[in-house]
Amino acid sequence: MWVATASAEMFNWSAHELSFETPDEGWVTYNSNTRFDIRWDEMAVTVQLFTKRQGTKEKDYLPEHLQSVALGYGMYDTSTPKYKVKGFKTFAIDGTMPDGSRAVIACLVSDKKDLIVEVTINYLYGNRETVDGIIKSFAIGKDRPKKGLKRQKVQKREDAEKQQRDNKDQKPEPEPEKPDGRRVFDA
Repeated sequence: MWVATASAEMFNWSAHELSFETPDEGWVTYNSNTRFDIRWDEMAVTVQLFTKRQGTKEKDYLPEHLQSVALGYGMYDTSTPKYKVKGFKTFAIDGTMPDGSRAVIACLVSDKKDLIVEVTINYLYGNRETVDGIIKSFAIGKDRPKKGLKRQKVQKREDAEKQQRDNKDQKPEPEPEKPDGRRVFDA
């Protein structure tokens, strides 16, 4: 499998002292005070900002919220991955979308501010390392990086489609034969 290497691009929300990295060469499709969308051929990232609910603990409502969002997208084969992001408590769900692509929805709850960052990433099979890198790159306040940009791998759409075709074209293992040449079937 050929994987192209691209450098990361840093985005900052100065009003919230929030920063994160994405692969280069994406198209910013929406940018406001509370929402940011960026897309590539093989991936789409949406970042939304919310304030914390007063008087409740995030663990009491965010897992339910994530399940509701996943259900709204029609996700199936869901699981709850664990992410460690400095300066945030994380809640996440991942799964398969109705079109066969994959998605991760993560809520990052700031330890320092009255802020919840909801990150939704829809991606093609083979880009999970990049997705995990985007989520782990979020930083707030003094935790924001001051160093140079990292390198991240991004699988191109053509390669993902070829990989899916190759997986479909694989011939199943031949059924075992009895010594007399008859095939054996499991019931």
